[in-house]
Amino acid sequence: LAEVLGVRDGEKWPRMVDQLEVPAGLEAALGAALGEELDSAADEGAARHWRTLPVLAGVAALPAGAQAFDALVKGPAALARALSQIGLVEEGAAFQAALAPGQVLVSREGAVWRWDGYTIKAGTPTAAAVRLQQRNRLAGLKRDLDAATLDATAAASRLAAAEQADRSARQTADIRANTARAEAQRAEQAARLQAEQQERTLRAEADTAERAATEAEQQARLARRAAEQALEQAANTARQLAAQAADTSAKLAAVEQQTARLAAEQDEAGMTLGGAHRALAELPDPVAGRAAMEQARARLATLRQAETAARSEREALLRAAGGRAHRRRSIAAERQDWTGRAHDASGRVTDLAARAEAARRERDMLTAAPDEIATRWAAAIDTLEAAEAAHRAIAESLSRAETAALMSDRAARAAEAALAAARERVVRVQGEAAQAEQAWGVVAERIVERLGATPALPDPPAELFAEGDGLPVEDKARRKLERLQREREEMGPVNLRAEVEAEEITTQVDLIVKERGELTTAIAKLRGSIGHLNREGRERLSAVFAEVDRHFQALFSRMFGGGRAHLGLVGSDDPLEAGLEIYAQPPGKKLSTLSLLSGGEQALTALSLIFAVFRCNPAPVCVLDEVDAPLDDANVERFCLLLDDMVRETGTRFMVVTHHPLTMARMDRLYGVTMQERG
Repeated sequence: LAEVLGVRDGEKWPRMVDQLEVPAGLEAALGAALGEELDSAADEGAARHWRTLPVLAGVAALPAGAQAFDALVKGPAALARALSQIGLVEEGAAFQAALAPGQVLVSREGAVWRWDGYTIKAGTPTAAAVRLQQRNRLAGLKRDLDAATLDATAAASRLAAAEQADRSARQTADIRANTARAEAQRAEQAARLQAEQQERTLRAEADTAERAATEAEQQARLARRAAEQALEQAANTARQLAAQAADTSAKLAAVEQQTARLAAEQDEAGMTLGGAHRALAELPDPVAGRAAMEQARARLATLRQAETAARSEREALLRAAGGRAHRRRSIAAERQDWTGRAHDASGRVTDLAARAEAARRERDMLTAAPDEIATRWAAAIDTLEAAEAAHRAIAESLSRAETAALMSDRAARAAEAALAAARERVVRVQGEAAQAEQAWGVVAERIVERLGATPALPDPPAELFAEGDGLPVEDKARRKLERLQREREEMGPVNLRAEVEAEEITTQVDLIVKERGELTTAIAKLRGSIGHLNREGRERLSAVFAEVDRHFQALFSRMFGGGRAHLGLVGSDDPLEAGLEIYAQPPGKKLSTLSLLSGGEQALTALSLIFAVFRCNPAPVCVLDEVDAPLDDANVERFCLLLDDMVRETGTRFMVVTHHPLTMARMDRLYGVTMQERG
């Protein structure tokens, strides 16, 4: 962090920002108020410096509630004037109009309200604020590092003392163990001599002595176990003493076989154990030493973590600095490129001036076109009026023909009804004639039975004979009967539902005629609506097409750093039926269609068209999936600049799915997406 801040001992002109003591929480406020002016030096020999001037007299006081920074920030005397005119407030918009010249109000979040109307919103990052925060953090880290160093030194001292005490205890235990071993050997020899002399006399007392020795052994073992536990808690280095105690216990176990020597061995072991207890009591407390060592280790681990975090942040800042240096080099290269393009643009301006002159000449040539178009329009109007008159005449003829057809249908239905009635009458007469013949046969049979004479029919009615016709009545009646029979056969069977069916058909015909009229009206209205929709669609499409083409031309020039492009409708004069063609001319190439460009140029052109359409109807959120995959680094940089402009102009939030490091470096947030399985 110190290397990033550039803090070096013996610097010729140290910056003013490195000579300030700013309380925590005021870095953003002071950085926003003074900004880049804090990078200047306090020495007048520097190119940019602060001069020490006397305190201003008769200056208007800051608004009520504002705390002057000269009472909050400690710094060189050269900043006294500037700090006295900077006030700390929570919200200063209401006091901005009443500020005296030179006065500035700031908030802890970095908002600025200056006397001349200049305003900065809260949260706007400044290099000075970041540097002040980093300096305060560096100072805090140094304080923590000093404290941790002192703690580590003290812990190391305590640890060294504990190790020295442990070594002393170990040496003392070694000496005492050697002494106990020598005494045990001497006691063993003496006891062996005494045992040989008193073996016969002590054999009777062996059982009693054995029991006492067993109890003593148990007590000795318990004491030894307690001593071993105490030594294990003191330090791991005391295991040698435990091994020596185990050796002594083994020797005691050997002595147990000789019952006569158990008493003396017990006394000597008791003396040795007492000495071990005294030596253990003289040792320092190992628990406290171990706790201090653990605390020192914990502090050391905390400091190492802080050091790791500081190194990580330093590496991140170094990477950011490298990115900024690369960005500056890119900007310098683009500046040279723009300079060359400016020279090219001057030549293009001359070309465009010549084209404008040609366009003016063409406009003069087309001046008479409106009169010709007006004449053609009048002729078209006359033709349309004649066609409408012919259409009206044809419509009237069609109406008269439909009326005549309707009357004919009605007459046909009346004739069919009369024919049906005549058929019914014929059938009725034939039935009556058959009934009369049957009745006559019955009457004739009765007359023959009663009178014995064949009866004769009465004379037929007079209507059976025409005037001047001398045919017999029987022939006339037979002929009439045959004629009526033929007519009946020609008429076919009688349809008793003819009248009902005729009424139903009449109703259906009326309904069909009505529906035909409604359909004709609906067709006319639908055709009118279609024409209106087509007209409105052409107007809207033409307007939107012109707007999209305008945005496309501007975005294409921005994406390619020059060149020109436009959209064209091909295939038909009707915009609703025409196709779309993209014409593009990157810098240094000829005008051609999209299919003749390279892959990267096609991708940039397609992005220009997509963003042109998006500008006509922007949305709050836009998702871009791998759109920068076919682009090189320079074009990715242009794509990212275009994204920044779109965010600033439309307020749209873009979610970009990408693998390109340059694109990821320009994003506000990064989300890493992975999967549980490979692939």
